[in-house]
Amino acid sequence: MLPRRAPTFILALLSCILLCESKTVKEARHDVRKFPDGFQFGAATASYQVEGAWDADGKSPNIWDHMTHNDPCSIDDCKNGDIADDSYNQYKRDVEMMRELGLDFYRFSLSWSRILPTSFPDKINEAGVQYYNNLINEMLKYNIQPMVTIYHWDLPQKLQEMGGWTNPHIVDSFSDYARVAFELFGDRVKNWITINEPREICYQGYGTVTKAPKLNIQGVAEYMCAKNVLVAHAKAYHIYDKEFRPTHGGTIGITLSALWYEPETENDVELAEVVRQFEWGQYAHPVFSKTGDFPPVMKEKIAAKSAAQGFKRSRLPEFTSEEVEMVRGSSDFFGLNHYTTNLVYKNESLEGYYDVPSYYDDIEAKLYQPSHWSAGASVWMKDVPWGFYNLLTKIREDYDNPPVFITENGYSTRGGLDDDDRITYIRGYLNVILDAIEEGSDIPVYTVWSLMDNFEWMRGYTERFGLYEVDYESPQRTRTPRKSAFVFKEIVRSRALDPHFEPDTTVMTIDEGH
Repeated sequence: MLPRRAPTFILALLSCILLCESKTVKEARHDVRKFPDGFQFGAATASYQVEGAWDADGKSPNIWDHMTHNDPCSIDDCKNGDIADDSYNQYKRDVEMMRELGLDFYRFSLSWSRILPTSFPDKINEAGVQYYNNLINEMLKYNIQPMVTIYHWDLPQKLQEMGGWTNPHIVDSFSDYARVAFELFGDRVKNWITINEPREICYQGYGTVTKAPKLNIQGVAEYMCAKNVLVAHAKAYHIYDKEFRPTHGGTIGITLSALWYEPETENDVELAEVVRQFEWGQYAHPVFSKTGDFPPVMKEKIAAKSAAQGFKRSRLPEFTSEEVEMVRGSSDFFGLNHYTTNLVYKNESLEGYYDVPSYYDDIEAKLYQPSHWSAGASVWMKDVPWGFYNLLTKIREDYDNPPVFITENGYSTRGGLDDDDRITYIRGYLNVILDAIEEGSDIPVYTVWSLMDNFEWMRGYTERFGLYEVDYESPQRTRTPRKSAFVFKEIVRSRALDPHFEPDTTVMTIDEGH
C-alpha cells in the first residue's frame, strides 16, 4: 500500500469495515446445506505444473522450460518443472486419488510442445499423444470425466521466438493446434477449455516480468496479446462448434481469472468498476456481453492516455467488426478461476506511482488487502468469501446469467497434512456458491485447485495448494492426502456442506462404485 497519513488511513479503514463488510457479508451458515441435483465436483492441475518429463519422448521446450533453465533463480526456490509431480509416469496414481475423492471430473491441460514438437501440425508426437490417451482412458474406466484445457501457459518456445501472443499469426497456430486436439481426443472429451486465464498470460507475461516469457513491454504488449488471445479462442470455439460438436456433442468455453474489487470508500465506487472492467471485463465483455468488443471505459481511457503520451493511435488494438462478432458469444459457459478480493482506492499519493505507459497507469487506481483479513501462504491470498459472492452476483447481472463453471478455487499453505485453514476456506467459498445459486445464479460445476501440490510458477514449490501433499524428495513423488482431502471427499460423497464434519484421517480408501 502507498504511504499515507495515519488519520486518513484509520478513517478509510473504518469506512471500509462499514461499507465493505456490513453491507456485503452474508450471515454465516452453520446448518447442513445440500447441493442441487446434478452439481459436479472436480479437481484441477496443469501440464507444466505436474507432468515433468520435460524433454522425454520427443517433447520440445516451452517458455517455462526456457526461462527456468536460463534464469533458474527467477523462481523463488531456483527450481523448475523438469520432474515436478512426475505425472507423466505416475498418472495411474493420480487417477487413484481421483477415485479416492470420488470426483466427477478432473481438469488437466495439454502440453502444446508435447503433442506438436515443431509447434505446427506437420508433426504429431505419438508418444505424447499416447500419454494423454492413457490418462483419459484410465479416467473413463472409472467414470471420471476429463475436462481438458488446450492451453495453460506453456507456449512452445519456438513460437515465442516469433513473437508469441503478440504476433497475430498465433491465431492460426493455436487454431491448428486446437483442431488436432479435437481430432485426437474429442471422441472421449466432452468438456473443453480453450485458454486458461488470458489476463495472466498477457499482463503478467508480456506487460511485466511476473510470468514467462517476461517480455515486460508495458502498456503495449499486454493489449496486443489480449486481442490475439481472444481471437484465437474464438476461432478454436467456432472450429469445434462447426466441425466437431455435431458428432461429439460436447461443450467448449474460455476460463477467466477474476478477483473481486471492492471500493475502499463510497468515493471509490466508480473507480472499482473501472478496475473490474480492466482486470477481467477486458476478457469477459468481448465474449459475454450483448455488444461484444473491449469495455467502453477501457477504450476511452487508453485512447485518451495514448494521445496525451504522443502515440499516433490507441495502444489498445481495435477489433474489426467481423472479429467482434466472431468473439461475441464464443463460449458455452463462463469459466471462472477465483481466489481472493482486493480493495480499490485512489488519492494524491498515486501521482507518478506507475510507469508511463503501463497497464496500471491506464487504470489509475491502487489495490490492496487489509492486514486483518485471514491470509494464506501466498502474499496475494486472503480468505474473503463475501467477495466471491459479489463477483458471482455481478456475473449473473451483467452477462444475463451464463452457466458459470468454477474451474479453479483453492488456498495456499506452506505444507503439512493438517490444513484447517484450507478447509475453512473451501467451506466458506462453497457456502457463498450455494447462496448465489439460491438467488438464481447458474453454477453447475466446482473445481478445487489443486488435486495435489505442484510447481506454482514463480513461487516454485514454496507454496502448496494440493488436497494431496507431494514429497519432492521421493523418487516416486509420493502423494499423501491432507485433512482437506478427507473433508472434500465427504462433500463430494454426501453432495452436502456440513460445517461440523470432522474426518477420520487414519486411512484414505476408495468407496464402492469409484
